[in-house]
Amino acid sequence: MTKEKTFATYTLGCKVNQEETASISGLFVAHGWQQLKFGEAAALYIINTCTVTQLAERKARSLIRRIIREQPQATVIVCGCYAQTAAEELRKIPGVAIIAGVEERSRLLQIVEDYLYKQSDSPYVAVGDISKPRPFVAINDLSNQRRARAYLKIEDGCNCFCHYCIVPYARGRVRSLPWQQALEQGKRLIAQGHKEIVLTGIHIGAYGSDLQDGSSLWQLTKALTAEAGLVRLRFGSIEPQQVDEQILKLLREEEKLCPHLHIPLQSGCDKTLSAMGRRYDSQSYTDLLQRLRQIKPDIAITTDMIVGFPGESDTDFEQSLDFAAQMGFAKIHVFPYSKRQGTVAADMEGQLPRKIKEQRAAQLAAVGEKSARKYGERFIGRRLQMLVEQPTEYQGKNCYSGTSENYLSLVLPAVAQKGEIISVFGEKYSAGSLIVAGIDKKDGE
Repeated sequence: MTKEKTFATYTLGCKVNQEETASISGLFVAHGWQQLKFGEAAALYIINTCTVTQLAERKARSLIRRIIREQPQATVIVCGCYAQTAAEELRKIPGVAIIAGVEERSRLLQIVEDYLYKQSDSPYVAVGDISKPRPFVAINDLSNQRRARAYLKIEDGCNCFCHYCIVPYARGRVRSLPWQQALEQGKRLIAQGHKEIVLTGIHIGAYGSDLQDGSSLWQLTKALTAEAGLVRLRFGSIEPQQVDEQILKLLREEEKLCPHLHIPLQSGCDKTLSAMGRRYDSQSYTDLLQRLRQIKPDIAITTDMIVGFPGESDTDFEQSLDFAAQMGFAKIHVFPYSKRQGTVAADMEGQLPRKIKEQRAAQLAAVGEKSARKYGERFIGRRLQMLVEQPTEYQGKNCYSGTSENYLSLVLPAVAQKGEIISVFGEKYSAGSLIVAGIDKKDGE
């Protein structure tokens, strides 16, 4: 039987969404609600959605219908980016009770209370105009994070309006969490026992640009790394043009800053980059990676790439493929171009068939796998610091998985304590992960 004040959540999409779901959870828990596991009979089901691709939206619709079918007792809430851009579509799904936009998640508790009080048969729609300038709105200061790595959302929105991207229309313009509030949230996460914090946002390189008080990503990073209880700080995705001299200086001087940057490339073809509305070319990207590797020779560079952009010829794709192979990425996230209504690219000529996009995605993914293996194998026989994250299984044995400082996926065939950072030794690379052995402290730590 369902308890009256219980809820469960599900997150679709990026690390920012994951942090936001944790903040929503913290909001409800702080007001006396009990969080249940996904699949249990909760009174509320909160689905935090993504709209970056058509596939993301299809996954959201499928999940929503599944929950409505399997959890008939639940009040189903759909929030986040897909809710922001497609509230009318969601209204047509029978069983959706509440639709809340991006900003409205900060008052989701009140929205739920209003809906339950009114007991209306129609969906409660709370979606504001995200395009208007506004300050940063935190969902909740007490994020209920269950992961070993803690996400700290410091920024929202984007001013770039790349021609393929729906995100500025779903998230609005850049707005930053004031650095003192960000520092206080970081301190709370450290006090909760998190050894690593990941700074997240839609465009974290633009952090502070809207505050007009001198705040910057550099300033916030310096403040956080000065905290004694923090062992590692990691940046989320950062645009190539935002990796400035201050960021390079941080990489040189701050030992707590992880030697890993996720720098979206999107294409290795200058013609395609220009058509996408990106603000760099392949040469400047190459120069940036060279500078980063001069500072940190073992730095992991991960990236996003899009294939099948409108007008991308076979020659353009081959150029992009070759460029990706030369860059030595630690990981490539491959996305077939997804037509998003309202963006510049949606009206471009030269839209490519799905079959061609899928073929190109498979080719680029193969290059990415080869590049990831080559990078991972460099650390066989070398010491790494592993953040122990969760139990897993390897070759029929109970193990623990985790992440190295340079974002390698690690598997330790031994018992370990979740949330701890331990010294390990790379033994072999297998199926996308580096298999490691623990290092006894008596042997020289």
